Amino acid sequence: MWSDGMIQRRGLLIILSSPSGAGKSTLAKRMRNWDKDIAFSVSATTRAPRNGETDGADYHFISEHEFKTMVIDGQMLEHAHVFGNFYGSPRPPVEEAISQGRDVLFDIDWQGAQQIRNSELGQHTLSIFLLPPSIKELRKRLEGRGQDDESVISKRMQRSWDEISHWDGYDFVLVNDDLDATEAQLKTIIEATRLRRLQQPDLTTHVRQLQTEFEDM
Repeated sequence: MWSDGMIQRRGLLIILSSPSGAGKSTLAKRMRNWDKDIAFSVSATTRAPRNGETDGADYHFISEHEFKTMVIDGQMLEHAHVFGNFYGSPRPPVEEAISQGRDVLFDIDWQGAQQIRNSELGQHTLSIFLLPPSIKELRKRLEGRGQDDESVISKRMQRSWDEISHWDGYDFVLVNDDLDATEAQLKTIIEATRLRRLQQPDLTTHVRQLQTEFEDM
């Protein structure tokens, strides 16, 4: 994107991960409300829609055959098999967005994060892991959502340790004890990372121009 006095930048792939119930979906929505230019990577999934979910907005709901075909064709930036269903991030809209200087936000698990970091787009990735303040609070949040029965909640709690054990594979790790405070921290991290030299492809041209100006003095 361009503005007076500023150099064009390349978009970031912003990854938010956490165990279920630690707040990543809520904070992802807050980030998008904060900056309308942040695109959300709408995942594709083979699971059935839940009440209130809209195809193309919450998820792309597709068949298992369609999903596997996309993977074979290289159209998934990352994918995983979770709780009996496939989830993945379609590649084309992500590549288009970051080439236009727009950040893309991913609400994915550690497996997906690792795949993206290891891809050719990995150098433009900013990964952030959210920890709950306690396991007791994590379960309380899951129960409070009212979306899952006890058996699903138990599975999510069992999976939470596996998620948490990968905390050290991320660029930043935040304890989400207070949503407002965590939101402020996320904004600071994103704004700083946007200024990385790698995200500003026209800096080299600008520096060469400065050198030319020195030579012409």
